[in-house]
Amino acid sequence: MVDHNVVTGSRAVKRVETAHRRIVSELPHPGTHAMLEKLAEYEPRSMGGQPLIVWDRAEDIYVYDGHGNKWLDFSSGVLVTNGGHGHPRVRAAIAAGAAKGLLFSYCFPNAARAALVERLARMAPEGLEKVYLMSTGTEAVENAIKLSRAYCRKRDPEKYVVVSFEDAFHGRTLGAQMAGGLPHLKDWIGNTVRGFQQVPFPDGFHTEDTSFESFERSLRSADVDGGKVCAVLMESYQGMGASFAPVAYVRALAEWCRTHGALLVFDEVQAGFGRTGKLWGFEHYGVVPDIICCGKGISGSLPLSATIGRPEVMDVFPPGSMTSTHAGHPLVCEAGLANLDVLTEEGLVDNAREVGEELHDALHKLMDRYPQAIGAVHGKGLVAGVHVTESDRKTPNGKLAAKVAWQAVCSGLMMFAPVGREGETIKICPPLTITTSAVREGIEVLDESFSVALAE
Repeated sequence: MVDHNVVTGSRAVKRVETAHRRIVSELPHPGTHAMLEKLAEYEPRSMGGQPLIVWDRAEDIYVYDGHGNKWLDFSSGVLVTNGGHGHPRVRAAIAAGAAKGLLFSYCFPNAARAALVERLARMAPEGLEKVYLMSTGTEAVENAIKLSRAYCRKRDPEKYVVVSFEDAFHGRTLGAQMAGGLPHLKDWIGNTVRGFQQVPFPDGFHTEDTSFESFERSLRSADVDGGKVCAVLMESYQGMGASFAPVAYVRALAEWCRTHGALLVFDEVQAGFGRTGKLWGFEHYGVVPDIICCGKGISGSLPLSATIGRPEVMDVFPPGSMTSTHAGHPLVCEAGLANLDVLTEEGLVDNAREVGEELHDALHKLMDRYPQAIGAVHGKGLVAGVHVTESDRKTPNGKLAAKVAWQAVCSGLMMFAPVGREGETIKICPPLTITTSAVREGIEVLDESFSVALAE
């Protein structure tokens, strides 16, 4: 049987009909119960946890089920559809590629792959000239770890330590979770491999000390010799809370990496391709990394990720020794090229910055309205993390966050399940095509959802 918990519980809802939303049935719709039961029977329970809404189709900033309900999307799936759901240019590119008949080419060259790696290299900062394509963000991170260690250990076999940050999320494969900063996600590993060290992330909320001295102090406390560090891996903003580090901290970190011969690696899987109001999230810091890990919004649709870096780092392995079965898949590359055209030619990076100002202004007003429930609002552009707390404005309140998110879904605002240390952070990340009027309506729904959840 399906476990209908707080986040995904069945609820009779009032009818909603607005410019951006339509709810006409109980949720989840009774007509989807059989499919949900089938998924519960045949899939591992780890695939659960999201609101039990069966997506039938999606277009631009809207998601539809097959029963007349329509949601304004504040999720972008999971920060993927930067160019909007099912953009006509992306769909046309995929269709044309499929009609051509080249559905797979392994590592044999294809034209779309050649065009995409050149495009990404030209979009990256000067000096980051080589691109390795893969399928998922966690692969991009694993590849960056592998490259960093291999490159640095050629100079010093003991230069292997990867420094990352507490509360970081870099993916769900072994290396990515070793570098991740959420202990409960690493319990399954058991005896962890040496060479991964986390330090506090200076968000000013969970960690009040935002000085760069805290980075150096943490390494000393862990008895980590800076000369043995091969890479510092940092999310451009922390995915679990949409939290940015102070600019001065990151600039000091970049200088520390140069001094100690360590590579600076930015995980841009969530932040890249306009999400924060700049093409790359790290641009907010005024620094240039040695390696970029990207994914999600790169194609706006099909599975695609990339590691972009300096040639001397990217070329550390000989031919045939660092490949992936679906690397540079022709259809996926066609989708990526079309999506990058959409982002650049339709002004979506600028839209993320401009509409994002409206979003963050409204969310801070919401925080003032509910001081007993919202401890902080983080983010830039069209990504935000609403940190739901107890009345002390510090203690995570995952139960309340789940109620708010589900109430929002029942009112026609699509959200994914809250994230964070205890599931206390409501992430807001609509497609970059969203309008100011749609953002305002979404915030009204959130306001009402907090009011209802707090009254229960």
